[in-house]
Amino acid sequence: MTTENRLHEEQIWDRSIRIFHWVNVLCVLALIVIGSAILNSSSLGVNSEGKITLKIMHAYVGYVFAFNLLWRLVWGFVGSSTARWGAVMPFSKSFRSDLKVWLHGVRTGHPPEYRGHNPAARLMLLFLYILLVGQMATGLVLAGTDLYFPPFGHEFAEWATGAGEDHSQLVGLVPGAKEMLDPEGYAAMREFRAPFIEIHKRFFWLLLISAFLHVLAVVVEEVRFGNGLVSAMISGKKVFRRQPQD
Repeated sequence: MTTENRLHEEQIWDRSIRIFHWVNVLCVLALIVIGSAILNSSSLGVNSEGKITLKIMHAYVGYVFAFNLLWRLVWGFVGSSTARWGAVMPFSKSFRSDLKVWLHGVRTGHPPEYRGHNPAARLMLLFLYILLVGQMATGLVLAGTDLYFPPFGHEFAEWATGAGEDHSQLVGLVPGAKEMLDPEGYAAMREFRAPFIEIHKRFFWLLLISAFLHVLAVVVEEVRFGNGLVSAMISGKKVFRRQPQD
């Protein structure tokens, strides 16, 4: 066995990154399932109370998703070398040339190896993080408009009821109850909500497609090059045949 092809193993992904990844996977899967049920509630025969229950479940999972994502955003500044944004995002000065070299390697069957993410994976991650942050931000707004949940629910409740700072008018307000709502205030709040739900829906479909492509890319690379990407996100260790580019 030549030195170039001698296998060696390195610890790459720290525990925080691995926990984030799998919590994010579970949350996104749950949010997709519940979100699909909400979008198709009429055809599924779900009544208004059932739809509110689904939205509450969606919001609870969404909070776990949001806290997990916020931790990842922070960890990108203070975490291990492969977890930091400089090693994850496609913003380095050499990125274009690195991408060309990697694509040439893929075409010839010998792509360069990387301790962290290869250039194509960095582009995919940038797109995925934009979608994840967008879903988190719009989801928190919608949780406030639909359910009066934190962090914006109190303000939306004041707006929808016309209560202003008279918080006594908010006592007994529950999601779905319209008898306490001010028609003008509620209509204005729903108009404000409209673009957020549209973005949330569009990002939902983009995230669904992106998640599929992400899994497909991992499977193809695993089968074609045998680099153990899946096991690496469990153990944190990657196996290399050649010296990594980074």
